[in-house]
Amino acid sequence: MDADAELAPNASDMALRLTHDLLPWDSGEAIAELQEVLLAHGYKLPINGEFDWTTEAAVRAFQRQHSIRIDGIVGTKTWDQLMATLKPGARPLRLGQRGADVLELQGLLQVCGYTVQRSGLFDPATQTAVIDFQIHHHLTSDGIVHDNTWLLLGNGRPLQRPARKTQWLLDHGRWKH
Repeated sequence: MDADAELAPNASDMALRLTHDLLPWDSGEAIAELQEVLLAHGYKLPINGEFDWTTEAAVRAFQRQHSIRIDGIVGTKTWDQLMATLKPGARPLRLGQRGADVLELQGLLQVCGYTVQRSGLFDPATQTAVIDFQIHHHLTSDGIVHDNTWLLLGNGRPLQRPARKTQWLLDHGRWKH
C-alpha cells in the first residue's frame, strides 16, 4: 500500500461539512466562502455573500467542467470537488479553512520541520506553525498564508496560479434552439 495514500485524507474528509445545500438567492458567510473558493478556481466574481446570478453561473460552469450534474446548487458532491481541487496559493489561507491547498501547506510545513498533522484543516497548530515560519523568515506574522509565505515555503519557486476562466459567464448553450 502507498504510504502517501495512508496519510492523505480523502476529499470528503477535507471538505467543510455542509449542513444544507447552498441555493441560488441564499446569503451569508457560507456563500461568501463559496465565492472565495470559486474565485480561487479562476471565476471572477464579487465576494458579497449573496448567491446571485453570477455565483450561480460560476457554479454551473464548475459543475460542467467537472462532469457534475449541472443544477446551480452546491450540494455535497459539488462542494467536495471544489475543495479537493483547490491549488496551493490560489487563495489566502487562514484559521478554519479546509481544502487540498491546506493539505499541501501542511505538507510543506512538515518538510520545513514543523510538527503539524496533514488533515486539510487549517487548525490552531497549523496557524502557530505558520506564524513561527513567518517570524523566522521576517514576514508579517499574521498567521495568514499570502503569496510571500507560499513563495518561501516553495523554496523560492512561485506557485502556479489557476488559469482565469474566460467566457464562463457568456455560455449561451442553454439559449440555443
